[in-house]
Amino acid sequence: MNLPVAELHMHIEGSLEPELIFGLAERNAVPLPYADLDDLRSRYEFTDLQSFLDLYFANMQVLRTAQDFADLTRAYFARAATAGVAHVEFFFNPQAHVNRGVPLTEVLDGIMDAVAGSEREFGLSSAAIAAILRDRPVGEAEDVFSEILRLQTPIVGLGLDSAEMGNPPSLFEDVFARARAEGLHVVAHAGEEGPPEYIWQALDLLGAERIDHGVRALEDPALVARLVDEEIPLTVCPLSNVRLCVVDSLAEHPLRTMLDAGLVVTVNSDDPAYFGGYVDDNFAQLRDQLGLTDAERDTLARNSITASFASAARKAELLRG
Repeated sequence: MNLPVAELHMHIEGSLEPELIFGLAERNAVPLPYADLDDLRSRYEFTDLQSFLDLYFANMQVLRTAQDFADLTRAYFARAATAGVAHVEFFFNPQAHVNRGVPLTEVLDGIMDAVAGSEREFGLSSAAIAAILRDRPVGEAEDVFSEILRLQTPIVGLGLDSAEMGNPPSLFEDVFARARAEGLHVVAHAGEEGPPEYIWQALDLLGAERIDHGVRALEDPALVARLVDEEIPLTVCPLSNVRLCVVDSLAEHPLRTMLDAGLVVTVNSDDPAYFGGYVDDNFAQLRDQLGLTDAERDTLARNSITASFASAARKAELLRG
């Protein structure tokens, strides 16, 4: 069997390809500090998460209008469809845009327009997760989330991302409690650069239903046992882990160790324009570098479907292959 894949850990701003950056810069008359595409691409060498985030946020300056956000999201959907993705739950960072003067309605209108047409246009179902920037003030996150709720934006959940070290999940306990009370799903980045303790906090204090990354869970046997027992999915991003120096090489990635431990692991692209590939690229390189088998690939695909927030009917449809 060759099951379709659900992608559960992808930042829509991280699918902003260099060609689109230059195209939107021209459309919106935004000056760029790059001589050309090659100059921009030469900067995609990162030493850690923060070095990536600096470029990631700088390139967002070209996103200004609802049309820009719609074009960005549709470009990702088109590429994802060719990668065998049949369902996607992607992150977007409203604070990153509001803080630079882009009205929240422009962000939401553009993204949601693309979501509304994803099945018709690209044959994949989709849902958006608003992600809080954990290195920004808590009050700011609460204000932006309140506005999203006021606008009755059809998001499926609330997430937590950005610079992990020194920004524990515990800071955002109240806003996540509010999200749960609103009937939204809750996920959180934890255990990428941060310690296993951040995963415990995401589970116990935020009520996270999925852990994004989570590779450092292996350092804590009690945590691994809990994740296995409660079947908490981990949305792992192998190429991202290599590019951000979380692991030294793909051949040394702990993906198989995680599978062997009984963890519910999924494979995702994270920020594919920056990290060297989309979901199909991740699977291809895992096959080449880690010896991933067809059976393991199907297990990972099945995990992604069951770990998604899609309806029971949609999950059943995808699991039929």
